[in-house]
Amino acid sequence: MAIGLYFVVSTVGGIYGIVSGAVVVTVAPRDALPHLLHLLTPGAWIGEGCFLGREPRRVGLQAAIDTSAIYLPIDSMDQMAGRDPMATRRFTQILLMNLDIVMRAFYDLQEPDEHRRIARSLRRVIAMENTPIPLAQSALGMLANTSRKTVNAALQRFAEAGWAKTAYRSVTVTNLKGLSRFAEGEID
Repeated sequence: MAIGLYFVVSTVGGIYGIVSGAVVVTVAPRDALPHLLHLLTPGAWIGEGCFLGREPRRVGLQAAIDTSAIYLPIDSMDQMAGRDPMATRRFTQILLMNLDIVMRAFYDLQEPDEHRRIARSLRRVIAMENTPIPLAQSALGMLANTSRKTVNAALQRFAEAGWAKTAYRSVTVTNLKGLSRFAEGEID
């Protein structure tokens, strides 16, 4: 299905698999304003929590660009689990993959150097080298918990080093190995 500007996320439902495009993921504790956490790209799945916990979604999802996704309704998930006990384990594996993303984001945000934090955030959301990441500098700043001004300076630095290039509302990582080495403090 083609995704418009916003997914309906406040209900109990099935899972979405991103086929093309990109989806911004926001999170927040109850009664708090959502914060940008991640950018889902093709191959990502989200929504498994509704199946496992029978509670409304805890994340917000918004298409960043034209996006296509497949949807597996919760009733179909129940039927699959009824026929094959391994299905529930596979849905739980989606939860674990998404938990890995959250843990990586938490870890990345502990980096005290802002430019390295930005590099880590780019590395976390990249789908493939030389593929534009559809995020404005302000959104990348939210991902890295820093200002747009700092993001601008870091991206200039990354471009000069040959690790990334920028365009309107997007960043393309052109040398993931170099960017990763910088993110981990192996090079300055």
